[in-house]
Order: sequence, then C-alpha cells, then structure tokens
Amino acid sequence: MERIKVLIVDDSRVSCAMLANMMSKTNFEVCGMASNAADAVLKYQTLQPMAVTMDMNLPDADGIECSRRIREIDPNARIVMISAMKDASLIERGREAGISSFLQKPVSPYELIDALSCIVSDDVKRTTGVRDLYIQSFAKVLRQSLFSLVGVHSEVSTTRAEGSYLDIASGIAVIIGLTGCPMGRAVIYMDMDTMYGVARAILMKGDDDKMTAEEASDVIEEAANIIAGRCASVVNDLKDVDMRISPPGTIVGKNIRIANFKISSYYIEAQTRFGNICMNVGFAEGE
Repeated sequence: MERIKVLIVDDSRVSCAMLANMMSKTNFEVCGMASNAADAVLKYQTLQPMAVTMDMNLPDADGIECSRRIREIDPNARIVMISAMKDASLIERGREAGISSFLQKPVSPYELIDALSCIVSDDVKRTTGVRDLYIQSFAKVLRQSLFSLVGVHSEVSTTRAEGSYLDIASGIAVIIGLTGCPMGRAVIYMDMDTMYGVARAILMKGDDDKMTAEEASDVIEEAANIIAGRCASVVNDLKDVDMRISPPGTIVGKNIRIANFKISSYYIEAQTRFGNICMNVGFAEGE
C-alpha cells in the first residue's frame, strides 16, 4: 500500500520525534520537518505532502498564519493543528485559515492517526474507509463511556454487519438517529440480565434493591443517549462534519427485529462483567 506523505511543522525536536514515532508503523510517512513558518512553506512546495501537522507556536509566525500561507499556495492543503491550547476562539480562527482538524497536546497515537485518516480522505462523507474510521471512533467511545458511567473495563470488537435485519433475541434496544452529515442510525442493545446489571451499577444500587423493568430501561435509554452523543462529538472533532443525534426510541421484549435496509451497518460488541453490550451503527448508502 502506498505511504501517505506528511509534513511535520514544529520547532520542538522532541515533539517532531514523538509525532514521527506515532506514524512509523502506519500508512503515514514523514516526508519532512520544518521548525518555522518560512521553512514550512518552502518544504510544502518542494515535498507536496498529502497532510501537514501544525504546531501553534513557531519562531517567525503562529501556526494559523503559517497555515494561511500554505493554503495560499494550495487551497486544498490538509492541515491538522496540534496545540497545547484548544478553545473556541482558536478553532474559529483556524477554520478561517483553512485548518481541517484540531488536536490538543499531548496527542495520543489514536487521535493523530484518526485525524490524519479523516483529512486525507477524498470525501469524508462518502468513502467507506472513513465510515470504518467512524466505527473505530464509536468503538473507542463505547469503551470509554462504559468505564466512566459504570466503572467497568471491557474488551471491544468490531465487525461488518451482513443481512437486511438486526435481530435481537431478547432484551432492550435503544434506537438513536444520526442526523446532519453523515446520516445514519445507532442501536445500543443488550439482554435483560445485562440491562438490570448495568442499570443498578449506574444508579449505585445493590443486587437486593428492587428495580422494575421500566426503571432499568429508562436508565439504559439515558446511558445510550449519552454514549451516542459522545460518539457524534468525537466524529465532529475529527473532521468538519455536522453529525447530530435525534431523541432515542426504546424497545424492550423478545424477538426484536430492526431493518438494516439501505445502510452500511457495523457491529460493535463490548464484553463486560455484566454481559455483552452491543452497538449497531449504520450509515445511509450514498452519503
């Protein structure tokens, strides 16, 4: 597979080395490094990278001005800002300069590769590869959310879904629409025993405390809404997209069947001590 060239712009040798190391075992290849804005513009012209990582603080200009100069040369330049600060004002000014994505130091390898994968995609709203990237982001958020909400560690796996229906033998399914762009749908589901176990943990109830099915389903619905909202926020941060969530709808019962027509669907499964907590995420075909 052809390596994707990346130019690193940062006046810190340590930061450059860390970023290069993060990309060393991926499909991204560091084609050059620049320690100031003038050198960055020159190397961009010479090396013609597919993407640029941009530090905010440079000796001769800030990262926003440097990005603006690069975009004057190439209006399609793909730039990821990596800064110690990440606030609304910085992002707004960066967007005006044509910066595609924003990360805050210290950046993790997963954040960096996710961001680079998004911005080098020809069309973030249409390519299957980026859909796959969204799924990895959803999987990461599911794992993190289960820990923050329930205090439980989980092993998470992802697979491409086949067939026209999502069949759930028995339990609860919370259906949340993904609106804006890209459009799709998320279903978070689990069996009844897992529903009660997770709901009790969230409410910090003991095994002997009474809980009705309605109470448990209300807790799972709210948890699913929080998880889906976090997933959408992460995707929006990775690329300038506008994914939103619609109010959840919940089904509790046996032999639940949900149509998968006209969507590309993926399974995400988190194995926990309460049982398996699953998410089915689908994006509209043609989006």
